[in-house]
Amino acid sequence: MRVRPLLCALLLMLHGAAGFSLSRGTPQDCERRGGFCSHRSCPLGIARVGICSLQEFCCRMRWYP
Repeated sequence: MRVRPLLCALLLMLHGAAGFSLSRGTPQDCERRGGFCSHRSCPLGIARVGICSLQEFCCRMRWYP
C-alpha cells in the first residue's frame, strides 16, 4: 500500500520532465521565441531552449517574460 503513492509521484515527475526537451526548429522560430542561434554552445548564464540546426542551438536568457 505504501508503494502506490511513490509510483504516482514517480509518474508525475516523468510526465513533467517530458516538457523540458529541446524543440527543433528554424532560426526564425528561435527569434520568435526571444532567442538567438549560437554555434555549438550557449554563452554562460544563457539556457538552451531549442535547436536551430545540426550544430547550432537556440539560446535565451533564463528569465524571459
